Amino acid sequence: MSYDIAIIPGDGIGNGVTDSTEPLLINLAEKYGVDIQTTRFDWGSERYLDKGTLMPDDGLDTLEKFDSILLGAVGHPDVPDHVTLRNLRLPITKGFNQHICKRPSYLFEGVQSPLRGYSGGDIDLVVYRQNTEGEYADVGGREHRGFENEVAVQSAVYTREGTEAIVRAAFEAATERRGKVTNITKSNAQAYGMVFWDEVVSEIGEEYPNIEVERLLVDAGSMDFVRRPDEFDVVVASNLFGDILTDIGGIISGSLGIAPSTNINPTGEYPSMFEPVHGSAFDIMGEGIANPIGMVLSISLMFEHLNEEEISKALWDGVSEQLADANGPRTPDIGGNSTTSDVVGDLENRLLK
Repeated sequence: MSYDIAIIPGDGIGNGVTDSTEPLLINLAEKYGVDIQTTRFDWGSERYLDKGTLMPDDGLDTLEKFDSILLGAVGHPDVPDHVTLRNLRLPITKGFNQHICKRPSYLFEGVQSPLRGYSGGDIDLVVYRQNTEGEYADVGGREHRGFENEVAVQSAVYTREGTEAIVRAAFEAATERRGKVTNITKSNAQAYGMVFWDEVVSEIGEEYPNIEVERLLVDAGSMDFVRRPDEFDVVVASNLFGDILTDIGGIISGSLGIAPSTNINPTGEYPSMFEPVHGSAFDIMGEGIANPIGMVLSISLMFEHLNEEEISKALWDGVSEQLADANGPRTPDIGGNSTTSDVVGDLENRLLK
């Protein structure tokens, strides 16, 4: 098999992380008889500062021909966050109907959680986040700017198609895991969209009588991610709530630096996109100490999506083995003093020998 992969390093540490992991991606695939061709695109905030756009007008047309997309990071201290998000990542996820955002949180052996009493494997959950609508829908506006009666309106959008798709994906995942779905909303305060969401969960839940369903409000859910993370299996949530919960999930699992993420177009009509959760982290850009594991695990999830299970498992197992090794290299975010290159080099020695 052969695959064409688009790589968008983006901003900040995204460049160093993709520089380090791209050869591992190509060489490991070759070991398993899979040919990988990569094409890089210099789209991001530097392009915006130079040309006024993060990606060209035909960006989606360009990306559509690829089998998958790897995104390094988006964000720049000199560009407002809403500009970067709305001009690169969101156009891709919405334009390619990547409405399933799957984000696992796993506490690996050898990684210390900030929570007392938890060790390797005790935290093992996955959040299914609706990725193209909800609170991130571009619906609203502002009137009377600069006057005392200035008003801003931001509306959330929940379609039956989008809600059913993410909820069903969560229930399907639970059938392959430990058989529990936790639905997290704020339906006591948001009596239209969130109550509708809850109704869809109830309807689809009836099709899965063997799946345990738990319902939590997002404030209680956020608390319980800290108080009892070992009791969660599959979590389903709207765009905003899923975004917040997965940051908590990354931190309680040791570091955002090891947290992977997917943006899935489930029909295969368009390419899916894979990215680490850690963001652009300009405070450590250029120091060579960014943790590459989030990207390595995102690549593992990419190969899983491409049905290249052997490569996916090799990457996940390689990371697991490295983190469990007390003498293995670790970047500063998980208590070590190794560099990005040290970590990737060690993975190459483990996986390519």
